[in-house]
Amino acid sequence: MESLNRRNFSKASLGSLLTYSLFSSLFEADAWGNEIQPLAADFLKDMNTLSSDLKSHKISQPDWQKRCESFMEKVELADFMKFINFEKLTKNLKPRKKGESSLSVSFPEVEGLPTRLIYGRQLFALGKGRSVVPHGHYNMATSFLILGGEFHGRHYDRLQDGDDHMIIKPTIDSTFGKGDFSTISDFKDNVHWFTAKSNTGFIFNIHVLNIDPKIKKNGRVYIDPDGEKLAGGKIKAMKMKSTEAHHKYG
Repeated sequence: MESLNRRNFSKASLGSLLTYSLFSSLFEADAWGNEIQPLAADFLKDMNTLSSDLKSHKISQPDWQKRCESFMEKVELADFMKFINFEKLTKNLKPRKKGESSLSVSFPEVEGLPTRLIYGRQLFALGKGRSVVPHGHYNMATSFLILGGEFHGRHYDRLQDGDDHMIIKPTIDSTFGKGDFSTISDFKDNVHWFTAKSNTGFIFNIHVLNIDPKIKKNGRVYIDPDGEKLAGGKIKAMKMKSTEAHHKYG
């Protein structure tokens, strides 16, 4: 499947985007020495420039996705992991009974690093059988990195919106392990759903919000992918409230 090819190179190439997003947590955990700070700051600046280009419409959302993936090619995950104590970084994260636990990450003041970053960042922790429940987004681009554990990951193209439903088409249905990744935008792979297959699982995400100021809708829209099957592999997925989605899929 073509969509899976986007993941294949991730096994050996995901350090840089992780470097951007976990920078502050690594310093809090005393994971990096001072000599690493300038390099990490450069990575953060590059990611900020890319996200700024997206919000100023210098690049399209699918281009942002491709360039995120190109960042991932620059540094091997194994090399990056030498700089961190992952167990210490995640030991205080306790999975919820339903859905995901999340941790917001803030960056320290570092010379050469912008004080106001364009993108946000979160770390998700999930217990076995728990899910980042199926949902799409409005006006948002996001990248995900699996930092630990194993997930059943599914993505769908969002083809059409109705008042109470969404027409979607599956694009990715695969096992995601440590070092695997995916990206979403309003135009490609917008709906996603991750279920932890291991006892614990960790996903880090970065996100760029409010890409088009003329679009007033923001945030998640929950759906039920177990819907009416249509021609061409499409699905009529009914929209759900958060409580409904977490009750069925969380």
